[in-house]
Amino acid sequence: MSTPPTALVIRTAGTNCDAEMCRAFELAGARVELVHVRALIDDPSPIERASLIGIPGGFSHGDDIAAGRVLAVTMRERLWAPLSMAVHRGVPVIGVCNGFQVLVQLGLLPGPAPREAFPSAPPRPLLALVSNLSGRFVDRWCRVSADPASNCVWTAPLKGLAADDPACTLPVAHGEGRLIAETGTHLERLADAGQIPLRYAPADNPNGSALDAAGVCDATGLVFGLMPHPERYLTPAHHPSGTATDPTPGLAMFRAAVEHAIGASV
Repeated sequence: MSTPPTALVIRTAGTNCDAEMCRAFELAGARVELVHVRALIDDPSPIERASLIGIPGGFSHGDDIAAGRVLAVTMRERLWAPLSMAVHRGVPVIGVCNGFQVLVQLGLLPGPAPREAFPSAPPRPLLALVSNLSGRFVDRWCRVSADPASNCVWTAPLKGLAADDPACTLPVAHGEGRLIAETGTHLERLADAGQIPLRYAPADNPNGSALDAAGVCDATGLVFGLMPHPERYLTPAHHPSGTATDPTPGLAMFRAAVEHAIGASV
């Protein structure tokens, strides 16, 4: 039997969805290594060994200053080189909710243009996740759809699902999930490039994100950040309708990434 790929899950003070993400990777067939960011700064070798990387949700460092800011700055200053090298060698990376906020401030999203290498220093962030238009924390299920033209590794199994399928819903829980860009046309360019692989149904957008964007990937389709929580929808019993399909979209997303990692190692 071949050795399962290793999924590195990075946590810090305030992270509260790490157990769910670890379970998602384990159910998808990976071996999980949960490591505190400070331990990685002292010894980044787990990043170098990882076949998959996840940054879970929560309220890292209490979301002081801004959501995800402290963790993102820490990782920009101390872990940019090993993380960008991991993506360069083909490691799928996911950031959920607070993890998505970290990825955009860290500079891994939206990432370099196609066929361009990551810079040696972290780039200036081009995206941000700001307060929901409602001004309130939103905690509910939302209908989503996957862009069939995107090369995102994580959303590939969702492309064939009908918009009204119960399996096409994911839970959200955030107060700062509205995606904005540095310029008015930047999100349109990302959409044209297939880098908005997951969108909310137009009438089900919980935060007011432009283009109903629920998630963004880099040009390679490996790095994916999203506000909905796939790790909270791993079994049909998690869905309020009680009629969800198996595997659920959350588990299917993690399985797709694990299978990609296995294929890349062959």
